[in-house]
Amino acid sequence: MCGMSQQHPGRSSATRPARPDASMSLLTNVMDHSLDAGYAEAAARREAAGQSGLPRTTQAKLWLAVGLVLAALVVTVAAVQARVDAPTVAKEREELIDRVEEGTREAEALEARIEELRSTVARKQNEALEKHGGDKGLLTALLSGATPTEGPGIKLVIDDAKDTRGSTGGGPRRSSGFSDTGRLRDRDMQRVINGLWVAGAEAVTINDQRLTALSAIRAAGDAILVDNKPLAPPYTVLAVGEGRDLRSGFQESADGRYLRVLRENYGVRYDISVQDKLRLPAASSLALRTAEPVKTGKGSTS
Repeated sequence: MCGMSQQHPGRSSATRPARPDASMSLLTNVMDHSLDAGYAEAAARREAAGQSGLPRTTQAKLWLAVGLVLAALVVTVAAVQARVDAPTVAKEREELIDRVEEGTREAEALEARIEELRSTVARKQNEALEKHGGDKGLLTALLSGATPTEGPGIKLVIDDAKDTRGSTGGGPRRSSGFSDTGRLRDRDMQRVINGLWVAGAEAVTINDQRLTALSAIRAAGDAILVDNKPLAPPYTVLAVGEGRDLRSGFQESADGRYLRVLRENYGVRYDISVQDKLRLPAASSLALRTAEPVKTGKGSTS
């Protein structure tokens, strides 16, 4: 027992105390040797051979200093130039904005002048029709679309099919050169409008655009043009006339049956209703044309 107790102090005095970071030997090694031995050896060889990255001679150091000065000078000049040009660019931008705003004001003034001239022309046209048309002056102005009109009539809203990529086939379009789709075509609209005229309509508009005897309904691609103005579906057709008689007359006509076939075979959608009061605008551009009878006499073939 005593012998064992005498050996214990000696062994404990010979044992070194453990390092606090003994459990982190890998991290300690990385921190103590951050540069790999191979890289350190290669750097030492380059330094011994005089190939280090930094210049060693006075001339090389001088050229390096000159290069740094030139680089700093270029950066400084660029910064100064950008600061000098900033007010000029801002001024040019303000001038461009002013020019755009001025052009917009001029365009708005011209549009107002055009509307004023259109109103003047329409008023003079109405005066001429009333003066030279006699008792039929108002009727002539109405039928020509020169004046706004209001009264009872019908409202017909026509729209393309929900799926315009195809149809069930068959129907009146097969021999007309149109592809069999549910998209409303210009010829379809022509037939609808002609059917309304035949049924007794006194005035007609499509999407608030007044139709006259000189109006043209054409197509540009898939778009329908009325007097060269494109229209977008749904197409709202207003027709002034005896409401119920006008509706029944149109539905029983060949053009009304044509519209029903378009719905049944192609999915074209439409809704027709009687209206107690409609107000239709005058035609936006109306060209008056006159005709005079040829005088009979010698040499005349009349």
